[in-house]
Amino acid sequence: MLAFERVGAGEPLVLVHGIGHRRQAWYPVLDQLAEHREVILVDLPGHGESDPLVTEGRPIQDVLGEQFRHFLADQQLCRPHVAGNSLGGRIALEAGAAGDARSVTALAPAGFWRSDRGFAYTHRLFATMVGLSRRLQPEAPLMARGKLGRAVMFGLVTTHPGNIDSERALGDFRAFTAALPALREIISQATPFAAEIPDSVPVTIAWGTRDLVLPIYQARVARGALPVATHLRLPGCGHVPMSDDPELVARVLLDGSAPVPGFVPVDGVISAPPGT
Repeated sequence: MLAFERVGAGEPLVLVHGIGHRRQAWYPVLDQLAEHREVILVDLPGHGESDPLVTEGRPIQDVLGEQFRHFLADQQLCRPHVAGNSLGGRIALEAGAAGDARSVTALAPAGFWRSDRGFAYTHRLFATMVGLSRRLQPEAPLMARGKLGRAVMFGLVTTHPGNIDSERALGDFRAFTAALPALREIISQATPFAAEIPDSVPVTIAWGTRDLVLPIYQARVARGALPVATHLRLPGCGHVPMSDDPELVARVLLDGSAPVPGFVPVDGVISAPPGT
């Protein structure tokens, strides 16, 4: 089972967090979004409060895509707007390609490195983050209380880690360490994005100009791969931009999930995948 929250009213917008994070990553923009959308926050498998990630030898993209589609069916969501950050952005793009999303907004989505060498950089950075989390674990409750400590804990993923309050900082840190088994599995099977998204599905891709995890050059790769999409930069933002500039990110998400002209849900629900 996937843990989730549903708040607000309006067209449904599903928000998917990045690898090693949790649904609370979206809290900085939640209030602004919930004034205009019904917002659904979900914890990915092996993350947050969801059940562990179990692949049974199957490709990770197939497993994540299937579980996400099961979640939409369980929640009776017929092609909602889908937005995501990092891994969540990749899942949103895959949902658009599969016909499961009425629009897609992806913040620094995974899958647009140029080569194995390019991804090796991100792999090494995550290895550094894992090692750092192990060393900081005994001191994490104390470090989360101060801006300097939060800068050490989250400086690689956000430009303004001091914007994360103490309670959420400690929760995010603990969520990262708890998600390490899923993180290792997902990283080990990382592949470039190669799916085709129909032109009828509006796509917005936004990238923080100070992203250290998936560097800004990957935005150019994404532009080449998805030329019909709207491509935006998030000035001064890091890899997880929701805390760096909540107002800007909320505007991007609302614009990206604007009502799609002529869209009519079929019976108001999405059918469950075969075999359910």
